[in-house]
Amino acid sequence: MKSGITYTFHHTGIPTDQKREGETYAASVRMYTSDNGGSFRIQWHRFEEGSSLHPLIRTLPHVAFKVDDLQAAIEGEELLLGPYEPLDGFFVAMINDGGVPVELIQTALTDEEIWARARLGQGSLYREGG
Repeated sequence: MKSGITYTFHHTGIPTDQKREGETYAASVRMYTSDNGGSFRIQWHRFEEGSSLHPLIRTLPHVAFKVDDLQAAIEGEELLLGPYEPLDGFFVAMINDGGVPVELIQTALTDEEIWARARLGQGSLYREGG
């Protein structure tokens, strides 16, 4: 974590090989995402053979933080993904933090707007050719 940047917990992502109810498919990266449904923000990520995402993202759980300055937060970091805009108004990068993927997010969206857009597949991650 860098000084001068605010980091706020957003969710934890966990790779799985099990199909889950309510999965949203992202063809561009061959990944299914579903919410846990509990009180805490847990997402399950299931990857198809041939997913282009970095092996650390496909195999290890990650924690995600909202940050107030994504560019400053990723400066000098090893990028595993992004920065990009997987959901409209939701900017993301994933970094390698000592062998563990960490997702950093910058957005003005409320959590309700973020989760609704993800469930509805609204954004470049879910558009054909994403």
